[in-house]
Amino acid sequence: MSWLEKYANPAYALLRIVSGLLFAFHGVQKVFGLLTQHHPPVGSQIWIGGILELVGGLAILVGLQTRLAAFLCSGMMAVAYIQFHWKFQLGAAFWPAVNQGELAVIYCFLFLFIACRGGGTWCVDKTA
Repeated sequence: MSWLEKYANPAYALLRIVSGLLFAFHGVQKVFGLLTQHHPPVGSQIWIGGILELVGGLAILVGLQTRLAAFLCSGMMAVAYIQFHWKFQLGAAFWPAVNQGELAVIYCFLFLFIACRGGGTWCVDKTA
């Protein structure tokens, strides 16, 4: 399947753009209460997390300070998993399939990868 190799850079850019957009949408839900029934109080930890999701997701989406934004978002998702999904419980509660933390784990490692690789093509920073 080496013929796919020539599409690696555009595919990475699409991965960055789509993940940034989806992450920013989570922030829109928390900050503005759009398309959700749960609207956290302004100033709460979850609401502040929504601000970070919105701003960080948009930065990743457009490729502005991509490494920094992705690194911060990765760390935020690690904290989210530990604090809200795992909750330091013993036993099966650690496993993402049990505690519904798959999305937090995926975002954590996806953004860590983006932080290591940078913006790539189709980004504001024009970094490879």
